[in-house]
Amino acid sequence: MIEAVSCGGVVIFRGKILLLYKNYRNKYEGWVLPKGTVEPGEEHPQTATREVREETGVDARIIKYVGKSQYTFTVPEDVIEKDVHWYLMMADSYYSKLQREEYFLDSGGRL
Repeated sequence: MIEAVSCGGVVIFRGKILLLYKNYRNKYEGWVLPKGTVEPGEEHPQTATREVREETGVDARIIKYVGKSQYTFTVPEDVIEKDVHWYLMMADSYYSKLQREEYFLDSGGRL
């Protein structure tokens, strides 16, 4: 089993949560929160703000830590056990520039 850690943001603007629409080769399709892998030497809050910026183009500031989710999934070589640390964040706008390399096709604010 491989352990992995990611961090992400629950980004709020005008009472709505920023979500990304992802379509990965028609195998995975749906609305997700921005998140990503912790890089060497990086603290969890840094990862969360960096990943939100990279995936959405939105500059957001952390309000507080809101918790951790955990899940497992299988890849051909092994089983991945993933922890995701979530931060409540505020943005000044939802203007976004999506990271197409990560298969994000749309974004929007949802209640």
